[in-house]
Formats: sequence, structure tokens, C-alpha cells
Amino acid sequence: MLSVRNLVVDIGGSPILRGISLDVSAGELVCLVGRNGAGKSTTFRTIMGQRIATAGSITLEGHDLKGLRPFARSRLGIGFAPEESEVFGDLSVAENILLPTWTRQTGRSAGEREALAYRVFPRLERYRARGGQQLSGGERKMVSIARALALDPKLLLLDEPTEGLSPAVVPAIVDGIASIRRLGHAVLIAESNVHHVPDFADRVYVIERGEIIYAGAPGEVRRDPAVARVVDGGG
Repeated sequence: MLSVRNLVVDIGGSPILRGISLDVSAGELVCLVGRNGAGKSTTFRTIMGQRIATAGSITLEGHDLKGLRPFARSRLGIGFAPEESEVFGDLSVAENILLPTWTRQTGRSAGEREALAYRVFPRLERYRARGGQQLSGGERKMVSIARALALDPKLLLLDEPTEGLSPAVVPAIVDGIASIRRLGHAVLIAESNVHHVPDFADRVYVIERGEIIYAGAPGEVRRDPAVARVVDGGG
């Protein structure tokens, strides 16, 4: 589904990503774990075309994404829910969710895609007419993920989906992600805390200072002492 190879990104002359390689297969849920500033968001924004790679390649189902702008990558089937949620405050919940339905045409109608988003996050059904500026942080996060899902994507990128949220809201987000995975969408999640990696994740990559230092099963991520220090917040 997604193949990232030897990705290098410099920002302002400083190396941010140093040869990142990772894969997400169809139907998989994969997590990219690393401390703040390790390069997770830059990886996601480069996949989306919001950052320009200095070197390396990104392909989706064998299609080279080099030179494609973000909207073109969305049309190919990449949905993105950024860390900041970026919900439109002047639009209602329903209007936010419906936006991607005209961005990318698929076999599902706009109504079907909207209904699916509410099925994943049933709480939002009650807030359809509520403005984006009236939502809590957890509700904005749900709208952001639901909006990305309404694109009917092949691959969904979720940047820090539980970061900074009330513990009472996190289970609803995790349940929603589990539902998305059951629907068959490939999902790539960025997390700063390894304890937030869902139990149903297929694979974990650990990123530190712009390099992948571990790739493997979630249950084995702490076996390497150097990796354990990173994911547990040590030096």
C-alpha cells in the first residue's frame, strides 16, 4: 500500500529526516513512535506533500508520489488527520465531515460516507449542527478523523490522535480507530507514547532524531535497551 524509502528532509538547512524507510500493507495498522521533535509529523506531512523531500521516494500502490501536491495525493486515497485537528470553526460538524466527499470520488456516495463517519464516532451524530468552534478538544479530534475517513481513503494518516486529550475521551478515539481498521482501511498512526499504541497494531516503528531505530512487533519494542529508553521517555 504505502512504501517510504530512504526519505531525507532538510528544513532551513537542518536535517530533520535521515533516510526514513517504512511500509504499510493493505488493511494494516502501523504505528510510528517517537518523542516530540523526533520527526513523526514531518514524516506525515512529507507523505502528504506538505513538505518536500530532499531525497528518497514515496509510493502508494506502486504510484510514485514525487511532485504531486497534497490535493492530488488525497485524490489517490490518502486521508490525513493532523495533530492540531484543523477543524473549520465556521462550519458545522456535518459540513466539516462532508467536505472530502467532493474532493475524491469513489464507489460510495456522500451520504454513505457521512453515515460511516457517524457510525465510527456515534457521539458526533448529536452534534451535527454544532459549529466547529463550539467543540471540545476531543470532539474536534473525532471530527478531524471522521472527516479524513469521509474521503473514503485507501490509507489513513493519524498524527497523535490521543495526544493532550482527557483520559475519559481516549477510549472513544481508540474504539473509533479499531472500527476503521475493521472496515479494511490501512492506517498509519504517529504516537509519542508507546503506551498509547493500540493493542491491535500490526507493527511498530520507533523514530529518534529523524532515523528509524526499531521496526517490528509491538510486544518486542522494549527488548533493545536503547529503544526502551526512547519509548519510555529516558535519555
